[in-house]
Amino acid sequence: MLNTLRRDPDHSDARWLVVFLHGYGSTGADLISFADYWQASMPGVAFVAPDGPTVAKDGGFQWIGKRPGTDPRLYDDAVAAQPVVDQFIDGELARLGLDGSRLALVGFSQGTVMALHVGLRREMAPAAVLGYAGGLVGREQLKKDVTSRPPVMLINGELDEIAPVYGMHVAVKALAEAGVVAAGQAMPNLAHAVDADALILGARFLLSAFAYRARHGA
Repeated sequence: MLNTLRRDPDHSDARWLVVFLHGYGSTGADLISFADYWQASMPGVAFVAPDGPTVAKDGGFQWIGKRPGTDPRLYDDAVAAQPVVDQFIDGELARLGLDGSRLALVGFSQGTVMALHVGLRREMAPAAVLGYAGGLVGREQLKKDVTSRPPVMLINGELDEIAPVYGMHVAVKALAEAGVVAAGQAMPNLAHAVDADALILGARFLLSAFAYRARHGA
């Protein structure tokens, strides 16, 4: 069982679930802070932020190994980690009495890799996948692997040296070629981080995705 921080709605039942997936060497606590910015504008949304399943070499936790972004083994790592993430998501959906269409995945860096990998392979398409400062692994396998096509938004700092912004553009192109509606936003003067402007953009995307899913269904 993954150690998890939760922010459930104060005065209503949850209608949506946002799962945060943190970056390498981090913890769920680093991303649950996003909920503190978003909760006021997202009534009825439950936020959860688990720690990754294994301890990172330099401290904190990880979902997959720390490898160069072009290392093909990252895809194999993501495949191996997927069942753990899926099991966690299914447990949280069951806890709240929600189905998979009421899910949004939000990742940062390595967490974005996992949010994309898992979100595009769920049996029921999530309402949205939002990724900060991270990219897509296994582009060559995507067309044959994809089982769901949630809308995707990727946000990346133009000054990011850990996850360079060109990786975002490559990912958006690969997603579109696989039939996924995807958009990318490069943030000027932002490195490997999330600032207030990026949080506002992400919130707008999630709210739009929730409204569309509520109106049109899965």
